[in-house]
Amino acid sequence: MTNILLQDWDTPFGIAPFDKITDDDFSAAFEVALAEDKAEIDAIADQSEQPSFANTIAALEATGAKLDRVLGVFYNLAGADSTDARQALQREFSPKLADHASEITANRALFNRIAALWDQRETLDLTEEEARVLMLTHRRFVRAGAALTGDDAARMKEITARLATLGTQFMQNLLKDEADWSMPLSETDMEGLPQFVVDAARAAGEEAGKDGPILTLSRSLIVPFLQFSPRRDLRETAWRAWIARGENGGETDTREIAAETLKLREERAKLLGYDTFAAFKLETEMAGTPEAVRDLLMQVWTPAKRQADADAEVIRKMMQEDGVNADPEPWDWRYYAEKRRKAEHDLDEAELKPYLQLEKMLEAMFACAGRLFGIEAKPLDVPLYHADARAWEITRNGKHLAVFIGDYFARSSKRSGAWCSAFRSQAKHPEVQSPIVVNVCNFAKPSTGQPALLSYDDARTLFHEFGHALHQMLSDVTYGSISGTSVARDFVELPSQLYEHWLEVPEVLRDYAVHAETGEAMPREMIDKVMAAATFDMGFQTVEYVASALVDLAFHDGPAPADPMAKQAEVLEGIGMPRAIVMRHATPHFAHVFAGDGYSSGYYSYMWSEVMDADAFAAFEEKGDAFDTSLAARLEEHVLSAGGSRDPAELYTAFRGRMPGVEALLKGRGLAA
Repeated sequence: MTNILLQDWDTPFGIAPFDKITDDDFSAAFEVALAEDKAEIDAIADQSEQPSFANTIAALEATGAKLDRVLGVFYNLAGADSTDARQALQREFSPKLADHASEITANRALFNRIAALWDQRETLDLTEEEARVLMLTHRRFVRAGAALTGDDAARMKEITARLATLGTQFMQNLLKDEADWSMPLSETDMEGLPQFVVDAARAAGEEAGKDGPILTLSRSLIVPFLQFSPRRDLRETAWRAWIARGENGGETDTREIAAETLKLREERAKLLGYDTFAAFKLETEMAGTPEAVRDLLMQVWTPAKRQADADAEVIRKMMQEDGVNADPEPWDWRYYAEKRRKAEHDLDEAELKPYLQLEKMLEAMFACAGRLFGIEAKPLDVPLYHADARAWEITRNGKHLAVFIGDYFARSSKRSGAWCSAFRSQAKHPEVQSPIVVNVCNFAKPSTGQPALLSYDDARTLFHEFGHALHQMLSDVTYGSISGTSVARDFVELPSQLYEHWLEVPEVLRDYAVHAETGEAMPREMIDKVMAAATFDMGFQTVEYVASALVDLAFHDGPAPADPMAKQAEVLEGIGMPRAIVMRHATPHFAHVFAGDGYSSGYYSYMWSEVMDADAFAAFEEKGDAFDTSLAARLEEHVLSAGGSRDPAELYTAFRGRMPGVEALLKGRGLAA
């Protein structure tokens, strides 16, 4: 029987036939698709015709369709619903894909064709998009080592393969640590917890096949436990397990992986002629240099630390009132911050959460996009890869735009965090294809028969990831390599972080924040409290993030540290890290940085994009209408539909008329002087 992954799929909109795909299909399909891609690349490189944009650059854009399809299915499943077989396949595929990529960039005949076109670019009469694709292709090959020869080229190939293996191992070790730990909770242990936390613990126990409720390392469960549990001893136990991911010794320990990764990245940068990996990595980002990144982060760090230090004193006094005569510890902060929010803003998350039903927040998410961009979402009844996943067809004026898949609940087979990915990206070459996009989250799954309730942070995450999805689904470019989110790393978070702002529009909360039991809309008084508390505890949130970004930058802006943990401690001491706050992602579980190259030397990107998203939403505020359609049309034209077709600074300036300063960000976080 022909492998299902290699067949044409007679399914709605070309969605993968998940009900017919097994783990046994992937390896054989991968080998066939890989060989086919190699043959297509060789045919371009070895042709006798003089290089042209059509027979070289556009031809490259058309290669690998079968490989993209196989890997699109595989890697989405491996991240969202891992199995032992899929983890083994990841370890098998990673070095092979790295070798394949190295062989392409080391293909001298192919690179000569690209270089010739680059040299002739002024005479080729290219469109703006074609010129951009040529530039990016040439740059990608050069930065991958295509111009290297001899021993240097061979060493670059070794480094690329090893880094791919290390990234895969880091993520799998982290997933295992997260899946293996749980703490049984007795009825006494759960005293003082709001019902939604108790329900989430019971659901976690059911999902894990345990006899009773458990605490896991899922952020959607452990964070509310740290917020609400009056048991300081249990909070400490839970917190220590949470931060120990990747640092438990044995075969899942990630610290040596991190050290080797940093060393290899430095060597890679030096082979390419850069002093540091940060200089190499940031050259193609909006920030441009490590100095620009550090300058932004320190502009934010100083007021954030000042606020956090002041908040720590308040917490110390609250602890003393509770009879705890000790300095605040990291397992104390969230608990006392929640009590303080209740006291100062009369806002209790346990009271707020019943108004944030997942189903109603999904309605809000789609409705905002409908008002802004004219799109509609219609549920699709199709087989998907997991029972928790569901799909919608996205249309505009009756025309199909995309398929959107949402996979929202935490499970042990899913890696932590939240992300947006694509089974298929938008393109018009070599043929028109619409995107199939997926948002994956880790919200607490309710017990059977109960509605799924979100924290306010969860609801922001829902909107955030859908902002990424809009960037993919509204993409309107010719070439897949610049489609959707294929943009600079410090620009890619602009659409996602900008979309979060619509959750905070009062009329959105009024219309969609409906109590799960009474069906009543969120009272205006509570909406006002939510808005008033929007920047509450922002010192803590900003410090934990900026500290992580500064450590990431320090790892890569200089000689690779032999002991990353010692370097981490040095950086934190140097910036005066408050003792009761830790990095949002400490080195042993810093997957953004070590599970691949994506955010290496680039974790700052969220804040760089936040400078723009704060300024971009201010444009709607200046209009006096969060749903101004003319402004939304400009946003779609110059940002959401444009992908990487132009320089990101040009795109943002075309939308806003100028580039922003840091002031809007500080104001939005409540940290402005």
